[in-house]
Amino acid sequence: MSDSNSGQAAPGWYPTTPGSSQLRWWDGTQWTEHYQALGAAPVSVQAAPAGTRPGTVWIWIFVLVPLLEFAELPLLASVYPTILSATLSTSTSLSASQVLLGPGYFALLGIGFAIYAVYVVAAALDYRALKARGVPAPFHWAWTFLSSIVYIIGRTVVVRRRTGAGLAPLWVYLGASAIRIIATMVVVLPIVGAAVNSAVNSAG
Repeated sequence: MSDSNSGQAAPGWYPTTPGSSQLRWWDGTQWTEHYQALGAAPVSVQAAPAGTRPGTVWIWIFVLVPLLEFAELPLLASVYPTILSATLSTSTSLSASQVLLGPGYFALLGIGFAIYAVYVVAAALDYRALKARGVPAPFHWAWTFLSSIVYIIGRTVVVRRRTGAGLAPLWVYLGASAIRIIATMVVVLPIVGAAVNSAVNSAG
């Protein structure tokens, strides 16, 4: 198959020259660096077409989702002290179970489920976009049900193998997650310290 008419050929193994026993992989748009001998056991080549962009709008939404969790911090700051006070102090008439049935706690749960849904939907749309671009066998979006970190790591490994690029979303996700963790600690640690001191003082 010559380069002049190869643009019309489907991806597959073709002789490097007419009558040659050496085959070369054509990915649908260009020759790749994969070779095999005629009659050899087929080699699985899963490379995306040259120039395939690994980033999609959906993966960028996915990796920035940890920043949405800042919406939980005001509720956390208002609900968590009451939970700790009811758990640690014997002088309060409010039980932890009563706090857990309050509107603030259910609001926290609602935000958590909404964030989880954004992860799943963004991963599913990212998976579909990669397939539409010709990326063979992208990392499946259903892994997001297990954990968002599982999907982003698996996606990065697979996309990098298929396209040779795609590390940036992983680094952005790790950075956004680190910011969220630090912000949560800044809010929660003073609350825990104050609740423990209050419990100690009331017990004394």
